[in-house]
Amino acid sequence: MKRWGIRIGGGLALLLITLFLIAAFWPVPPDLPPGGLSDGMPGATGALRRPFPPMPIPPDNPQTPEKAELGRLLFYDPILSGDRTRSCATCHHPDLGFTDGRGQSIGADGRPMRRGAPTLWNVGYLRRLFWDGRATSLEEAARMSLTDPREMAADPERLVQALKAIPEYRERFDRAFGGRDGSAVTFENIAKAIAAFERTLVSRNSPFDRFAAGDAAALTPAQRRGLNLFRSGRTRCFECHTLPLFGSSDFRVIGVPDLPGGPADRGRAEVTGSPRDERAFKVPTLRNVALTAPYMHNGIFATLEEVVDFYKDGGGRGRGMDLPNLDSKIQPFRLSPEEREDLVAFLYALTDESAMPPVPESVPSGLPVVPRLENPARAVAARYNVGAAAAPEPPRAPQTRVVRPGESIQAALDQAGPGDTILVEPGIYRESLVVEVENLTLRGIVRDGQRPILDGEGIRGDGIIATRDGFTVENFIVRHYTNNGIVVPGARGIVIRDVVTEDTGAYGVYPVGSEDILIERVVATGAWDTGIYIGQSRNGVIRDSEAYGNVSGIEVENSVNITVVNNYAHDNAAGLLVFVLPNLESKVGSRNRIIGNRIIRNNGPNFAKPGAIVGNVPSGTGILIMAADETEVTGNEIRDNASVGIAVVGLQQVFPRGTVFDVGAIPERNWIHDNVLVHNGFNPDPKVRAAGLPGADLLWDASGWDNLWREAGARAFPPFLPGPDWPWPVRRAYWRLLQLLVRLLG
Repeated sequence: MKRWGIRIGGGLALLLITLFLIAAFWPVPPDLPPGGLSDGMPGATGALRRPFPPMPIPPDNPQTPEKAELGRLLFYDPILSGDRTRSCATCHHPDLGFTDGRGQSIGADGRPMRRGAPTLWNVGYLRRLFWDGRATSLEEAARMSLTDPREMAADPERLVQALKAIPEYRERFDRAFGGRDGSAVTFENIAKAIAAFERTLVSRNSPFDRFAAGDAAALTPAQRRGLNLFRSGRTRCFECHTLPLFGSSDFRVIGVPDLPGGPADRGRAEVTGSPRDERAFKVPTLRNVALTAPYMHNGIFATLEEVVDFYKDGGGRGRGMDLPNLDSKIQPFRLSPEEREDLVAFLYALTDESAMPPVPESVPSGLPVVPRLENPARAVAARYNVGAAAAPEPPRAPQTRVVRPGESIQAALDQAGPGDTILVEPGIYRESLVVEVENLTLRGIVRDGQRPILDGEGIRGDGIIATRDGFTVENFIVRHYTNNGIVVPGARGIVIRDVVTEDTGAYGVYPVGSEDILIERVVATGAWDTGIYIGQSRNGVIRDSEAYGNVSGIEVENSVNITVVNNYAHDNAAGLLVFVLPNLESKVGSRNRIIGNRIIRNNGPNFAKPGAIVGNVPSGTGILIMAADETEVTGNEIRDNASVGIAVVGLQQVFPRGTVFDVGAIPERNWIHDNVLVHNGFNPDPKVRAAGLPGADLLWDASGWDNLWREAGARAFPPFLPGPDWPWPVRRAYWRLLQLLVRLLG
């Protein structure tokens, strides 16, 4: 018996050692977005002169003029369809912005399809094709469309034989792909040639492009006002329709209604199966949008004015749709009739057909080419786009202008040149400001403790919008705006100093898609999202500032190399957030440092608007790191936060189970050490309790095995947190044990 007991004990020990070795050394899957998407880096994503990205061209289909010319003929040749009555140009007509002018394309059987044909302008830059993204290359998209029985309904073998029977096609295929006696005529090469042609459909010389290149007269005053609205924190158009393409390969849920009597369209979810993608559709380009009516995937809106009204009313929510995954950026906003017209005028400024390849008069098959069509939108665009090329202004030395009470700051800004300084006397200025000049300084004069006040009176959208590099603003009070205090989209070299924001809508200070940012000695209060924010940006500092009475005091979102140092965040719902969120232009958040801040008594109400991500943050949160990587948190005083002092969690805490993300969803390599943590987690928010978690100084949801803590005496959950003195195999095995417990406990 004793021998058997030894054997059993030895076997159990061997089993435990084996399980430990498996847990410790079995590889951990990398936290990468699905489908091979590469991480989009933050920084200056909204800059007006942002260069076009490299066009993705498959290695097995290098671009050549011979392929593009062959593809042009094939694109217009009805021989590609099963019944030889339809060509690619039937649904992607050059005179209709390479769409078909229908909300629902007509199928090969003569019946309406459920979606319209998207434009092909700049399609070569996209990595996801079709409204639902089911194709990942132009070659794949061409093959799908050619063989789809509702579209071209072609039989690949018959198509190849038909083309081989035409001498000109045999010669052109052999020349383009390297063949002999028609051997290069294959179905794969048909798709490659069409793709090569589609990569020539580039639009990049619109009035907007000329304006961005420095021609100030290329846009009319109305279009310039519309551009400012487009880039404002009020409409937030620029955050999805990102420059320079004014679109992306991302998918958004905005709540487009289904057509009356028609079935519900699940959109991207039909491809991924993810609940997060229900009713999500690819963000279309707005270049040449004026030529492509009607709008949305099903053509439900006939005019651009209707589209603007849809967004103004809050998207699908404004149409009575209850969508749990509605994009958080879709919020109602105010827009006067004049502003609505200005925004539409700007959309017309994105019109450019100057590089359109000529439509062939005939094709090698001898079948008829689509007839040219009148598009009334072209004449409308011509009426809008009446800006003239301006003679370049001679350079001059920077000047200083002074604005006094009763005068307009915007009037001085309109007269300013690069490098100028605008000094503003103390007083109340009831206006919204737009800065369109590089290296401009807007400085309030402080006299007897008084400084100038920008007052939105509860009716104006944004306090200041600065759209150019080198902007500095100092010594202002910005109050009572409905959308944001200070917005800086896509600029470099930004300084926001000695500013107070009060009751300014979503954000107090809001640089987004920018680089090289300094925010210092700012006081922000009353924001229904975040007081002091840096998002989708790179290289920045927030220091010596105070945030109180907001939902979130300070937030760093999808950004790299941001330092938050010596700030005081108190009496917010959450003191400081470091987030990586999905569906943004920047796909990463890493190498941020949180040093020497006071995060005190953040137990205020969470009064975020419905649908805002920050609305999910529990009241009583000190610091929350969600899905961010390589964040160092050290030397901070974190006390009296009712739910948690410092929490490190993954995106699964906010999004539904099974959600597929386009970012890494797990926090990795974060380092929390040597902070002062006192009396946190004493009365956790119901959201924390509902997740089955206790209050604590330190909280970890077991996401990411390589996070580290060194906080002596802190109250933690789980009770043991991996430290730098833990060997990595032990840390990984412990993480796997916690993962198992999480699954078992549900």
